[in-house]
Amino acid sequence: MLREDRGAAAIAETVVIFPVLMTVILLIAHVAVWAQAVHAAQAAASQGLSAARAQDGTADDGRREIETVLRQLGGPLQNVTADIDRTAERTEVQVDGVALPLLPWLRLPVPAEAAGPTETFQPPAETGAAQ
Repeated sequence: MLREDRGAAAIAETVVIFPVLMTVILLIAHVAVWAQAVHAAQAAASQGLSAARAQDGTADDGRREIETVLRQLGGPLQNVTADIDRTAERTEVQVDGVALPLLPWLRLPVPAEAAGPTETFQPPAETGAAQ
C-alpha cells in the first residue's frame, strides 16, 4: 500500500507543479515580448520626432515615419496610437500601444515619448560694419 501512495503523491505533485512552472515560463516570455515592444515604440517615437521637428516637417510627416518604422520592425506592438504636438519652439511625440499578450489575462501597456526643439533657420548675426 505504501508504494501506491507514493505514486499518487508524485502524480499530485506533477499536477500542481506543471501548471505553475508553465505559467512562470510564459511570464518570462511575456516580459521579453514587452521589452521588444517598448524598444519598437521608442524607436518609432524617436524617428517620428526627427521627421516632425525638421525645419519644414509637419506632424503628418512624423506620423508617416512612425508607421514606416513600426512596419519595418514588425513585432509585438498592437493598438498603436501616436500623438504629435509641434509648436514653433518644441516638438513632442507620444507613442502608446499594448504588447502582444501571451497570457490572455495580462495586457502590458507600452508607452514611449520623445521631445526636442523644433528646428528653425536662424540667419547668422551681423557682427559689425562691412569692410
